[in-house]
Amino acid sequence: MPFPYNDIVLEHFRNPRNVGSLEHPDGKATEGSPACGDMVTVYLQVEPDTKKITDIKFESYGCASNIATGSIITELAKGKTIEEAKKITWKEASEALGGLPAIKAHCSVLAVEGLRSAIQNYEEKQGLAVSKDPTTEAVVRRRLKRVMNPMKGLDMVATNLVKEIEIKDGVIRVVVDLPENHQFAASIKEEAKERLENLWDVKEVMIEFEEI
Repeated sequence: MPFPYNDIVLEHFRNPRNVGSLEHPDGKATEGSPACGDMVTVYLQVEPDTKKITDIKFESYGCASNIATGSIITELAKGKTIEEAKKITWKEASEALGGLPAIKAHCSVLAVEGLRSAIQNYEEKQGLAVSKDPTTEAVVRRRLKRVMNPMKGLDMVATNLVKEIEIKDGVIRVVVDLPENHQFAASIKEEAKERLENLWDVKEVMIEFEEI
């Protein structure tokens, strides 16, 4: 039985706003997983002086609600400062869409998480992140949980790809349980480095591959 989507949701699903990517984004983040059925990537361009979001794009994998919420979140965030955009809630997104079926409410949460993570990525790149806590193995693992293992559709920590983590003198070394010539090795390395290299006390990120 199909979900009772209203006309606003259907309009944003059929004609989503701000779809696509930015070639050189100031901030970028991916949330969700194809294995869970929904995933969204958010790209930001931010004016450095005013800190206003001048451009924002999203790419979505999933259902009509996921696409519609990605569309409405980008519309709500465009033109706002990053501080204003941080305050956008999933309830605000859902209300702007005229409401979502209860079983699909998580889609608006996912879109908001994507926006906030992209803002966090921007702030870390600019040295604006508030936290100055030292980077620990727990922090590294938490960030690597957002790196997908394309073979499983789950994150690289849950699928036991992370064999070893070492942090010393500002250098993070991560050993991945894959051969370096594996078809997904390059993409996993790129995303893992992207998640880790903007931490305030990190000078270098080394991703090594070693098959058990």
